[in-house]
Order: sequence, then structure tokens, then C-alpha cells
Amino acid sequence: MADFTPRVFSGMQPSGDLHLGNYLGAMKRWVDMQNAGTHETVYCMVDLHAITVWQDPKALAAATRELCAGYIAAGIDPERSILINQSAVPEHAQLAWVFNCVARMGWMQRMTQWKDKAGKNAQNASLGLFAYPALMAADILVYHATHVPVGDDQKQHLELTRDIAIKFNHDFGVDFFPETEPVIEGAATRVMSLRDGSKKMSKSDPSDMSRINMTDDADAIANKIRKARTDPEPLPSEYVGLAGRPEARNLVNIMAALSGRSVDQVMSDVGGMQFGQFKPQLAELAAETMGPIGAEMSRLMDDQAEIDRILARGAERAREITAPILAKTYEIVGMVGSGA
Repeated sequence: MADFTPRVFSGMQPSGDLHLGNYLGAMKRWVDMQNAGTHETVYCMVDLHAITVWQDPKALAAATRELCAGYIAAGIDPERSILINQSAVPEHAQLAWVFNCVARMGWMQRMTQWKDKAGKNAQNASLGLFAYPALMAADILVYHATHVPVGDDQKQHLELTRDIAIKFNHDFGVDFFPETEPVIEGAATRVMSLRDGSKKMSKSDPSDMSRINMTDDADAIANKIRKARTDPEPLPSEYVGLAGRPEARNLVNIMAALSGRSVDQVMSDVGGMQFGQFKPQLAELAAETMGPIGAEMSRLMDDQAEIDRILARGAERAREITAPILAKTYEIVGMVGSGA
């Protein structure tokens, strides 16, 4: 097997209205991987994926810059990680076309997200929505990324990425693309609504009290935690005791993720507490952690030129990796004049 540089790639769609679920489910983990220093880290705003469904152009541009501000405010350092918007690195789309010709229709039709998003209206869905797992594979493999942090909803797409890499290598008799490994996320990656513990925290919920926005200030964050839905029973000392108590489980998971402790450690500390005692502790922790992030996001979003400069520099650094990999891919496939 080829010796690939340890490299992490991950990304998020710029859809606006970032919330605690985005932070705990992705950004905090990405920051930890950056700070560990064991891998090169590449983090992306996947604006090409966003346009698989209709986007208002002005809103998309604003959401892309907001997402960049969110990444940086969460702790992603544009000097230590490569920070890009996907469309600024054309090798993503160029490699995706090669992978469109490697992947099989049957593979794409089996993708559960395609079935869920297209539903009964598949004939009116965009070709991009159908083919976007091949673009996701290109996003990863154009960096020869060895590891990708994923949640449950993306595991199937990472398996497809591995299938594409294996088929490409086999078809052309090379050992060129790595079989990327998933990095399964830990506690509180599925942050639930503060008003209904059975539903994911979402920007689409009509109640702003259901979520902690990354732009909320410390007072708003603390207020939302204090008013979060709970039940009348005290907290148990073991996690199994939270069965059938989704709101309690959600708040415990949030405390574990924000504090960097395991769920079991939190349970041993809070076992026997009533929510009147627990929620102020969580509110203080959430406000201390998330309040500065919101303030830094606001500062960054007031300077769009700085965000654009950061993204332009990120694209330059990214292309130092992606351009040679694409050129070699073209050479393997038989494209003339690729410059490999």
C-alpha cells in the first residue's frame, strides 16, 4: 500500500443559522483534531453541494461567510488548518467528473439520503442531488485524505468513497487513492431540541427557544438552558436510568460534550440532582463556552474582506495539494496535457 500523509478532511453546507448542534456535532471535534497535531486538517464550506437544491445567490454568499466565521470562532485556525470554500478549489469538481465515470448508477440509487431527499419527486430532483456522493468522494480523495469525521447520516457516503477509490485503483492497476477511514463521532453529536428531546436541534424549528444559536450572547444562552423542557424526576447516577427521558438525556449529553467529560463521569457527578440544581450549572457552562464564540462570530462577520482574504489564502494552500493529485489522476486515466 502507498504511504499517504495522515490528513483529515471534513466540511459542512453553508445553510445559515448555525447552532449548538453544528458546534458539538462537528466543529468542536474538528478543532480537537487540528489541535492534536497528528494529521494535516482541511475544513471546507461545501457550497457546490449546497446548490444541488435551489439557493438564493445572495443568501448563499452570506451563509458561506457566516460559516467561515463560525469555523474560526469555534477555534479552527486558518494557519494551522486549510480553510476553504469548495468552489474556490476547482479540482473538487474536476475530480468529481472522473468519479462520475467510475461510480455506478446502482451505487447512487442505493444511497438512503437520495431516497429521502428526492422522495416521490425523484424525476424533478437535480442531477447534482443524485450524483453528489461522487462529488463528496472527490472532496475527500482530491486531498488523499486518510480520515474523515462522520456522523451516522454520512457513513454510507464514506463507504461509497472507499468503493470508488478501490474501483479506480483496480480499474487502472494503481495504488493511488487511499481507502479513507471514518472517524466516528462521540457524545452529543446528535444534539436534540431544547423543547422536544425526540427531535434534532434545527434551524427550521419555528421556536428560537428550541436551539442555542452560535450567534447568541451569553445571557440568551443561559436563558434558553434554564427554560429547556425537562421532567419532574431527579437525575439518575447511571446513564441507563435516562431511558425514556429524552430531554434529560439531551441535557446530560450537552453537559458532557461542553465540559469534555464522558457521559458516565457527568452522571456520577449529577446523580440525585433535581433539574433546579442541574440546569443553572449547565447554563453557566454553556454561556461561558458559547458566548465568546458568538461574540467572535459577530466581529468576523463585520469584516467580510478579512473573511474573503482568509478563504483566498486557504484556496491557494489547498491547490498546492489538489492540483498535483488531479494532474496525476488525469495521467492515469489517459488525459493528454494534464501537466503531471
